[in-house]
This record gives sequence, C-alpha cells and structure tokens, in this order.
Amino acid sequence: MPTNRSPNEGEGNRTATRAYDTHAREFVASGKVAQKAREAADALDGPEGPGLKCAEAEGKSRRPR
Repeated sequence: MPTNRSPNEGEGNRTATRAYDTHAREFVASGKVAQKAREAADALDGPEGPGLKCAEAEGKSRRPR
C-alpha cells in the first residue's frame, strides 16, 4: 500500500460524495424543495425556457462514456 496519498481520489471520489450527500440532506431538511421545483417550472415557462430546453436536449443527446 502506498504511504503517500494523492489528493486526487479519482473515480468514486468519496470526499466529494460525502460533501454532496451532506448538502443534499441539508437542502431537503431546509424545506425548500417544493419552492425550488416551482421556480424551475416557472423558468421553463418563462423567457429562459427555450435555452433551458436546448441545454436539456443537448445533455440527453450525449452518450455515457
């Protein structure tokens, strides 16, 4: 086993996963999920909607690596 640990954890980065999970739990606990979902739906129906829909289509068109 190497004695020097690289700060780059590579795929499956546990530090980033823990940070994401912590922030996701905090957001859910904040009670703002429904509010943010409404804001997202309003954005899709508003002036930025076409750009958001274009970005979504582009993201969906890409194949996983």
